[in-house]
Amino acid sequence: MDVALFDFDLPEELIALRPASPRDSARLLVVRADGSLQHAHIGDLPEFLRADDLLVVNDTKVIPARLRGRRLPRVGAEGQGPGIEVMLHKRLGPARFLAFARPARKLSTGDNLMLGADLHAIVRARGEAGEVEIEFGILGAELDVAIAREGETPLPPYIAGKRKADARDKTDYQTIYADREGSVAAPTAGFHFTPELFARLAAGGVTKERVTLHVGAGTFLPVSAADTSEHRMHSEWAEIDESAAANINAAHARGGRIACVGTTSLRTLESATGDDGRIAPFRRETDIFITPGYRFKTADVLLTNFHLPRSTLFMLVCAFMGTETMKHAYAEAIVERYRFYSYGDACLLMRMPT
Repeated sequence: MDVALFDFDLPEELIALRPASPRDSARLLVVRADGSLQHAHIGDLPEFLRADDLLVVNDTKVIPARLRGRRLPRVGAEGQGPGIEVMLHKRLGPARFLAFARPARKLSTGDNLMLGADLHAIVRARGEAGEVEIEFGILGAELDVAIAREGETPLPPYIAGKRKADARDKTDYQTIYADREGSVAAPTAGFHFTPELFARLAAGGVTKERVTLHVGAGTFLPVSAADTSEHRMHSEWAEIDESAAANINAAHARGGRIACVGTTSLRTLESATGDDGRIAPFRRETDIFITPGYRFKTADVLLTNFHLPRSTLFMLVCAFMGTETMKHAYAEAIVERYRFYSYGDACLLMRMPT
């Protein structure tokens, strides 16, 4: 499928640099199965869900994965080595990570890095597209503490290119239910929830279940291939425990809709669902790539932010609702000055007739 089909023009001023405050005051564009649109706010969400619907949230927690430092001088060289930025994106072991380095051309296998004030690492391998494997000089819990001390909130490039991460981002760039550390990008649709909103949903009979998908920095990478068949997805770790799987299956069996909060929750469910539509406990990597023509097995409703053009996430929402429907919805959002991307507004995609 031609990647150009998923392109659109977005005015730069619509890229949100801070989230709405309070969180549930963000705008909400409701997109229905017949292509009709309705303007609302996140606080109106209980009006669009009903008793026996089940919300599925991703409880991953973002780690301060952006580290800045220097390559130490090579043997025989004089002076300081070049400045380096490292974005951790996948843990391989107690002391090893895959990371994206910038500028990667300055690094070779065996190079020594000093990240932050005193965090030492060695480049063990180089991959494609700026990816490196690094091994730290400490491991386990001691390493986690050091990364938390020396690292920065890994804001997406379209925000980080306009301002530096600050103390506010440590709270803003997490969901209120973030619990399991491992992501370098947040499941941003979850930003919009508050305890009060959850309480109102529960009062209306809407239940909630947690899954986990640790989002990697690969989510920031553009689709550079001309055709979707040539794009390689980075794998990410996902988990659904037995209780969550049973509760989601039971909700569907009693006629409730499965409402995924974010594309990461949806991808986790679809990775764990058999052809019979039943979700099984799941604990492994997933590289599922959803494009138009995909047959969804579980999700009926999707709450998600507005995504980048030509991105795998925009392709996913086009698969969920139809490409022309989503292009029309995004065009409406641009005209109405909705705020886009991680800190922006959201849309509620209702795939089945209501």
